[in-house]
Amino acid sequence: MAQVTVTIDGKSYRMACDEGQEEHLIGLAERFDRYVGHLKGSFGEIGDQRLTVMAGIMVMDELTELQKRVVGMETEIATLRKTRDEALTKADKNDAALTGALSGLAERMEGLAHKLNADGVSR
Repeated sequence: MAQVTVTIDGKSYRMACDEGQEEHLIGLAERFDRYVGHLKGSFGEIGDQRLTVMAGIMVMDELTELQKRVVGMETEIATLRKTRDEALTKADKNDAALTGALSGLAERMEGLAHKLNADGVSR
């Protein structure tokens, strides 16, 4: 386990994290510290615990909004995939109909060629 020291509202906290995650944890702490700083600038000294709770709620609010956006995007992706699949299915049916028509035409042409050859007409 790696350990890092992060600073939130001017106070240092020693924290453990997985090896290789040190920079990520430091970055998260810096972002959280910005929330705390914003609240402190807006409301002044209202107590560390209250400030931390308010910052935590702000982070959760942002997370909730992002989760809603992700769900909306997933729904949009599902709709686009369905539309694409329906278009491909329709194209496959059109291709099958065209293939059938061309196959029928080829059979008729072979039949005519066979009849012409049987009647003794040469090319």
